[in-house]
Amino acid sequence: MTDSVVARTGAPVRAETGLPRRWSPGGVAGAFVLAAWAGLFWFLWVTGREAFYLSTRTDWVVPVAAVLLTAATIGRLASARVVAPRPLSARELWIMGLMVVPVVLVLFAPVTTLGTFSAGKRAGFSGTGFATSSGDIASGELTLVDVASAETSPEGERALAKRAGETVRFVGFVSIRDDTPADEFLLARYVVSCCVADATIAEVRVVNVTPGQFENEDWVEVTGTIYPIGREVIVDAGTGGVAEVARPDHPYLTP
Repeated sequence: MTDSVVARTGAPVRAETGLPRRWSPGGVAGAFVLAAWAGLFWFLWVTGREAFYLSTRTDWVVPVAAVLLTAATIGRLASARVVAPRPLSARELWIMGLMVVPVVLVLFAPVTTLGTFSAGKRAGFSGTGFATSSGDIASGELTLVDVASAETSPEGERALAKRAGETVRFVGFVSIRDDTPADEFLLARYVVSCCVADATIAEVRVVNVTPGQFENEDWVEVTGTIYPIGREVIVDAGTGGVAEVARPDHPYLTP
């Protein structure tokens, strides 16, 4: 069966139709790559593991990506049957294989968060664009984001200094360095504006702690009296206490 097709020159061209279609290796491989990434985003969304990579401000990307990539996979498969399939080159196979590697790493790597090892390598909290106002710091419940943000401006430091002697309750992980006294530790929590790539750290020094009670990476809730001293913030746990807690579902703070 043949049909007539008119070319740009106006001359009729005979085009063969009804020829058998076969799966294109490139189309199938491309659909596989899209399906792998779609599956990754569905997995992150269903399991809640997006909290280990994104802030609560940007985690909407995961369900949106899952839906869009699923639609793209279906579309790619629908167009993968062609009359004259072309074999995949070795270079194309390598490129597609590399595109799937991040999926495999995320799916099979142990679930973990930024912790003590990277704490000393991260910059202090930068409140650019997200800094808590001095008015908010001066009133209401103090959070680690408030404390970290206060250290980014003289106004914030003064507002925080006026809260000296108040009782606070912070949740974070224990960070013990080589020069940390036995009855102290740093309570740390990462602050993520978009994703873990931009993570900065908020820290307070917890004093009057029972020596040897906690280890690096332990998640704890500290209740005590806060004493801001310049850019260092001390929490006296002797007036409250320290209790071990489970790692929060959302381990990173969002400013």
